Amino acid sequence: MRTTLTLDDDVVARISELQKRENLTFKDAVNETLRRGLEVTMKQSVVIRPFKVMAHAMGFKSGLNYANVSELLEQVEGETHR
Repeated sequence: MRTTLTLDDDVVARISELQKRENLTFKDAVNETLRRGLEVTMKQSVVIRPFKVMAHAMGFKSGLNYANVSELLEQVEGETHR
C-alpha cells in the first residue's frame, strides 16, 4: 500500500540509524520498526489481569420474602416492576 506519512525529525533520525546499521532501504526500515512496535503493543494489550470481586455481607431486610424473586420485586418496586 502506498501512503503519505509525516514523521517527526527524531523518528527520521532513528530510522536512518537503523537503515545504516542493518543495511536496509528507508521503506524496509520503517516497516521493520512498525512491525516491532506493533508486536510489542499487541502483546501488552493481550495481558488480562484477573478481576476481583469484593463481596460484602448486606444482610436481609425483615418482612421481605426472598424465596420468590417475582414476589420480592413486587413488594419492593410495586406492580410496575415489569
